[in-house]
Amino acid sequence: MDPHSVRPSLVRAAEEGDRRWFFGGGLHIWKATAEETNGAFLLFEDRMDHGKMTPLHTHPDSDETMIVLEGEIRMHLDGTEHTVTAGGIASAPRGVPHAFMVSGADGARLLCLHTPGCCQAFYWDASEPVEATDTRDLAAGPLDMTRVMESARTNGGIEILGPPPFAQPRM
Repeated sequence: MDPHSVRPSLVRAAEEGDRRWFFGGGLHIWKATAEETNGAFLLFEDRMDHGKMTPLHTHPDSDETMIVLEGEIRMHLDGTEHTVTAGGIASAPRGVPHAFMVSGADGARLLCLHTPGCCQAFYWDASEPVEATDTRDLAAGPLDMTRVMESARTNGGIEILGPPPFAQPRM
């Protein structure tokens, strides 16, 4: 077997990985990058406050699977809304319109898996590194949807279809 065709092993502890403020809201902790997986996947932890919403969007070239570790999300997937709680998953195949909103009162913590890892440039450009001295909580992190939209236009990996499809958060 050609050693260059096999990706290297990867191990990260719970709090390890590049930490980035996502301009769409929340903190990403990158667990496995596309470079580290030879493009097979991108995996990051996403920590978000109650009420965070994504616009309605698709990923034309990758499947997106979200595993809820803590909290609760409302997932709008292909025209139907679902509630996903800790231990549950939601998976949007490539090209399927979807959005989610954090509905858990204490926020949510997800693992977000993109297969393959072709969306990485979008997330990288639509975020900034968390400095070691940064003590902001999630609610005080940067929010810049203009930058998110620009990153989607210039980096691909995601197509924004419209505003979030949620009327208002359920308590």
